[in-house]
Amino acid sequence: MEDHQFSPKIGNRSIIFGKYEMGRLLGQGTFAKVYYGKNLKTSECVAIKVINKDQVKKEGMMEQIKREISVMRLVRHPNVVEIKEVMATKQKIFFVMEYVKGGELFAKIAKGKLKEEVARKYFQQLISAIDFCHSRGVSHRDLKPENLLLDEDGNLKISDFGLSALPEQLRNDGLLHTQCGTPAYVAPEVLRKKGYDGAKADIWSCGVILYVLLAGFLPFQDENVMKMYRKVFKAEYEFPPWFSSDAKRLISKLLVADPERRISIQAIMRVPWFLKGFTRPIAFSIQEPTIQDDQNENHKDDDDFKQVDLVKSKSAPPFYNAFEFISSMSSGFDLSNLFENQRKSASLFTSKCSASMIMGKLESIAKKLNFKILSTKEFKLKLQGVSEGRKGKLSVTAEVFEVAPEVAVVEFSKSSGDTLEYRKFCDEDVRPCLKDIVWSWQGENQNKTCQD
Repeated sequence: MEDHQFSPKIGNRSIIFGKYEMGRLLGQGTFAKVYYGKNLKTSECVAIKVINKDQVKKEGMMEQIKREISVMRLVRHPNVVEIKEVMATKQKIFFVMEYVKGGELFAKIAKGKLKEEVARKYFQQLISAIDFCHSRGVSHRDLKPENLLLDEDGNLKISDFGLSALPEQLRNDGLLHTQCGTPAYVAPEVLRKKGYDGAKADIWSCGVILYVLLAGFLPFQDENVMKMYRKVFKAEYEFPPWFSSDAKRLISKLLVADPERRISIQAIMRVPWFLKGFTRPIAFSIQEPTIQDDQNENHKDDDDFKQVDLVKSKSAPPFYNAFEFISSMSSGFDLSNLFENQRKSASLFTSKCSASMIMGKLESIAKKLNFKILSTKEFKLKLQGVSEGRKGKLSVTAEVFEVAPEVAVVEFSKSSGDTLEYRKFCDEDVRPCLKDIVWSWQGENQNKTCQD
């Protein structure tokens, strides 16, 4: 099987991280290959995108990869391909994603134009998803039928957020300046190199897609690329005779060269043609994706990594795979700064000590600092101060997670009380007491060893 040197073999099967079976190659790009996969525990079908770190580093694309992960976490919507998990070794990055069986919408269009009601359904789902993306500050910037997939029920799923943009990429003028996208679908303001609003540029691309769905061909075509661009700049195109008057009216508002005069998504969703048979997607709960780094530093060949056992007994602490923290031990791909920390007032450290030893240490510190132990549940400790603070008594939760067989992560979080008092508690009280078991505090490069 191609490019599976990184995968341990069980019989003739390739297994990654002890969790997924790798299957056939589904497709490949410049830096990545996408494989069919199966979750060994649940038998769920997935798509696994495998990226070579050395290649993306060499091309200066690592920030783009990180941004793609961050964006896919933000845009969790029924009409967006779901990212389930991100895993990394020193040389490979693995995106585990929803497997969308129906293939590209492009394949349907290649057979000819679609009926208006079918095109309308896809356009409704596209606009619903893009509206959600824009509400999270995300511009896709490469919308085209090749990046729109169909599931087994014929529902549209937006994929490939590799060129997407987040608000932090805006310059001082509040605009994006990177030229990107596919020429036939890209908005004229993107081509002009004078800055553009990513959301408005996406709306233009949606207009081109709607035209293509109904026509079976592109609105702006010419063998000479410069002539094609001139048509794009002028929004110069013709409607085929079979377009309905309502469809033509909407496309005429989408394909407007001046982005300030182009219809907004809110206005699109009030157009009678759009509303016909439209039902808003029902919000559904998607499991928060996880990130996992291979923490084993002893393998001789980084591509022949040992499997990380994700199945833990009840007597072991939970496996820490949340977005907020990835151990700094994984050289070259630290994801710890990527994601929103939903528990803002949190402090983390790594330790090489056993979980039971850490718990014992935390209990003794609580007594020393005159904190009451409210509860001790497995590897979670809830503490409360005895004195009244600015916002009542300070309550703190400490939880121990296992990252690898010899590494644990301890997370402190404020349950109630004043944030400044909590920070003082962490910095001035807890840290000095824990110095003999701490290997590294988050964001610091310390090398501590466990003292028996």
